[in-house]
Amino acid sequence: MMAALKRVLILWLPGLAILLAGLQRAFATGQTDPWDWAWPALAVMAAMGLLLARQGWPLLAWTMGAVVSALLFCGVAAGRWPDPVAATGLILVASSAAFGGALVRQGAPLRAKRVAGGIALLALAALLAWRGPAQPIEPVVDRPALAVITALPLFWDAQGRADAAIVTVLRTRFTVQPIDDAQQLELSRARLLLLVQPRAMTPEALVAVDRWVRGGGRAVVLADPLLRWPSDLPMGDRRRAPATSLLEPLLGHWGFAFDRIEDGERRWFLPDGALLTLSGAQMAEGGDLVQRKRIGRGEVVLLGDADLIDDRLWLADPARPLDPRVWSADTPARIAQWLGAAIPDDRRWMREGADVVAALRWAILAGLGWAVMGAGLLRGVRPGGGTRTKKVYPEGEAPESG
Repeated sequence: MMAALKRVLILWLPGLAILLAGLQRAFATGQTDPWDWAWPALAVMAAMGLLLARQGWPLLAWTMGAVVSALLFCGVAAGRWPDPVAATGLILVASSAAFGGALVRQGAPLRAKRVAGGIALLALAALLAWRGPAQPIEPVVDRPALAVITALPLFWDAQGRADAAIVTVLRTRFTVQPIDDAQQLELSRARLLLLVQPRAMTPEALVAVDRWVRGGGRAVVLADPLLRWPSDLPMGDRRRAPATSLLEPLLGHWGFAFDRIEDGERRWFLPDGALLTLSGAQMAEGGDLVQRKRIGRGEVVLLGDADLIDDRLWLADPARPLDPRVWSADTPARIAQWLGAAIPDDRRWMREGADVVAALRWAILAGLGWAVMGAGLLRGVRPGGGTRTKKVYPEGEAPESG
């Protein structure tokens, strides 16, 4: 009985350790990326390889089912299958680490070659865990001009000139040009515009934006009815962004209309699974978040929220805005896409709290079930990889005692 329990624990605890270790990073961002479990899988499976090297290859191979719990959690929490490339990578990391650790430990003939092979497998596992996940975004060569008109502190902070995190990302795809006066649009030669919660614009400036769009420009407009962007500036300071959008005359002229305001902060999933985090957003009629219209020869994409580009709502680590693995929403990728650029955004996200709880429950139960099944199937396996056999004595003979 104790031997069976020990075998169950040997097969179950590695998977539980990997699952719990990877959850820390996953919960920090909300992403369900199998690569978040790569380093825990490498460490745990390498240790299991060292511990079980002389217990037989079948037992060691069965422990590699430990990563199934992590993959099951990813699938259930996100409501969709994990990325197949990332899932395959996690399995390769775990298997390379397990067999690498076992080869290093085994004291058998050809020991030097086995140790070298084990070290090579461990190095392969480390290389996959390091380079397999999505890498930081690199600037592209062809970057079209992007004009930005805003009252938000996207290009300065309390210490002076400094790009906000969203601008840092956009600079990898566009030549960003901050503009104070909309009448400078024609002179800028930019065919792309990000119009975010600007100060009150003169009639001439509104006409300039309208004329620019109708002439073939593409504009992404973020018009917030209830701005909550933190600011140390006192109320009434003209350097503060307006608390509510002042673009109603222009948006009404274009035929846009809003309905209700979604009060508070909430996660919003677009139809393709992309995630945006909103704060006090105003929705279109019918409950849609994003509105699109062709205006003359141009196009306008409108959202009733400007807080969503605040890095507090899409970035888990402010020091690494170019690393998609620390994003907590798809905001930068989606803004760039609406402006016509491409940033990979096929990330899986945890859905509701109930989905995460269900994912944890199923992952733990599946890991335990896998361990119990393995303990039963491998009951006859002895150290060295053979099977236990019961010695049969001729009739009339008895085993020697002592």
